[in-house]
Amino acid sequence: MAGDKDDTFISEVRVGVLAHDSGIFSSTKEDGVDLNGEVLFKDLGWFGEKISLRPHIGGTLNFAGDTSEAYAGLTTTIPVFSWGFIDLSVGGAWHNGETDSGRRDKKDLGCSVLFRESVSFGGYIGEHHTLSLFADHISNANLCSKNEGLENTGIRYGYRF
Repeated sequence: MAGDKDDTFISEVRVGVLAHDSGIFSSTKEDGVDLNGEVLFKDLGWFGEKISLRPHIGGTLNFAGDTSEAYAGLTTTIPVFSWGFIDLSVGGAWHNGETDSGRRDKKDLGCSVLFRESVSFGGYIGEHHTLSLFADHISNANLCSKNEGLENTGIRYGYRF
């Protein structure tokens, strides 16, 4: 699999454009378009050669002045046919949004540090390029007084080293 050679530290870099607060699992309050960037590191090798498990770091910047986030975690990539993949990720996120403001135009996310999950469905374009549909979710799993949750959805391009 490209991006997992022994001599590389970074296996892939992804950038994307997302619809902010798209409301897959929660109500929508915030607006705008997000720019997402993510770096995936070398496969940890826990699942053999077909399925990869890679640490990641990333961030999502909201251009409307609403909630932005920085995150880190682990991504599992599962091949689908010879041309595609499914990514599942878990980890944590820090955000700059509201925790308990009571405003109607802002999410009350309860805590500044949240759990984060994401899923991608994508395809390989040659040896080094990917294109994927992407969705992520941040929330505190009801560990704080408020827990409105926030989802972003969109499309991402990846370059595999």
